[in-house]
Amino acid sequence: MCPGGESPASKEYSVFVKSTLAAVAVLASLAGTAAAPAQAEATKPAPVVVGQPLAQAHAHNDYEHDRPLFDALEQGFTSVEADVWLVDGELLVGHDLADVQAGVTLESLYLDPLQDLARGQGNSVYPKWDGSLQLLIDIKSDGEATYAAIEKELAEYRDIMSRYSHGTTKTGPVTAVISGNRPLATMQAQEKRFSFYDGRSADLTSGIPASLMPLVSDNWTKLFTWQGVGPMPEAERAKLRAYVAEAHANGYRVRFWATPDMPGTAREAVWNELFDAGVDHINTDDLAALQQFLTARGA
Repeated sequence: MCPGGESPASKEYSVFVKSTLAAVAVLASLAGTAAAPAQAEATKPAPVVVGQPLAQAHAHNDYEHDRPLFDALEQGFTSVEADVWLVDGELLVGHDLADVQAGVTLESLYLDPLQDLARGQGNSVYPKWDGSLQLLIDIKSDGEATYAAIEKELAEYRDIMSRYSHGTTKTGPVTAVISGNRPLATMQAQEKRFSFYDGRSADLTSGIPASLMPLVSDNWTKLFTWQGVGPMPEAERAKLRAYVAEAHANGYRVRFWATPDMPGTAREAVWNELFDAGVDHINTDDLAALQQFLTARGA
């Protein structure tokens, strides 16, 4: 025995036990620290709680809302619009070139979150929905260069994108339609592409197939004088319905921009005429109001 009554072996054993316990405590602490972010990630709420999909709801200049895309999805919108500029190889989103900011891109605002949603909801933007969300991409910069960059980027999201290949269209959870500076000849010549063409009223009788041009859009004030004040003139009502019927007969969907969008009876009157005529996409910046209108109309 050593002085004090404890042998060297006993001391060594005591030190070993204390060291082991300390090491276990450190490891447990580290494990808890590592588990915390994982647990937080697992319990993190979804970025958006989507509403009930409304086939005719189109979010004009969607990127100007507080939460681009997400605000529209919460209201059940099935079509959203993004203005795009090609700047230093990036597809930046903004109405004017002066508005764009580095990092605020087509990918970050739309493609990434749409891919996450579709992957998490059975390959659909809305749960158990068999439709395809229309992503209307309005090219503001040079058409050819910007379109080429868009096609290259959409190809990276091929798992969610509708596509055309050698005469066959395969519909995915998201369908990109090109508006603005549209390179029609280039798109017509392609045997494979991930986007489609937004036509104009002059294209109604062009014979362009719906596999290339599924949508025809135009300025309301270019075609109609009525702005929702008083009854719609019968001649204009007949013109609207004939326009929609001709588009549908050719397999095209219909959208108008520049319809009245200030709250009030004029806007609601125009929306009622568009709805009754079977216009496929009703254009608005007022997401909640159109959601309420379409829900009330039983859309």
